[in-house]
Amino acid sequence: DKAFGDFLSDEIKEERKIQKSKSLPKMSGGWELEMNGTEAKLTRNVAGEKVTVTFNVNNSIPPNFEEEVEQGQHKSAEEEPEIVSTPNFVVEVTKQASKHSLVFDCHFPEDEMSRGEGEEESDIFAIREVSFQPEGDSDWKETSYTLNTDSLDWV
Repeated sequence: DKAFGDFLSDEIKEERKIQKSKSLPKMSGGWELEMNGTEAKLTRNVAGEKVTVTFNVNNSIPPNFEEEVEQGQHKSAEEEPEIVSTPNFVVEVTKQASKHSLVFDCHFPEDEMSRGEGEEESDIFAIREVSFQPEGDSDWKETSYTLNTDSLDWV
C-alpha cells in the first residue's frame, strides 16, 4: 500500500501546482462564510430575516465534464474547460423571533447543466422541496409540512 500512498502524494502535489487560488474569494454583499471541510454555510440578515445557504461541494462536478476526463481527452491549458461545481444547496429563511424556518431544497438539473458547444451558460437551479422546519435543525422532520415541487405547475 506504500505505492498507493506515493501515488496519492504525487496527485496532491500536481493538484497544488495547478490550483488557481490559494485562498477563498472575499465575500461581498454582507454574507458571512463558515467552512467545515467540504461544507460551506453562507449567512446574511435581510430586512429582519436571517437567510442561510448551505452546500457541500463533494460530488458536485457535472457528469459530462468527468466523462471527458475519463476518456483521456486532455487538452492544453488554454483549451481546458472551466470546472464548475454545481452542488445541491439548501436555503433557510427565518424571521426574527420565529421558531421555524422556510426551507428550500435546491439543485441544478442535469439537463440544464449539459449544454452543447456555443450555447449560453445557464445559472438555472430548481427547487426540489419547500418545507417549514424548526429553526436550526439540520435534519428535516417527517412531522413538518413539506411540499415536493414535482406537483406544482410553474407556468
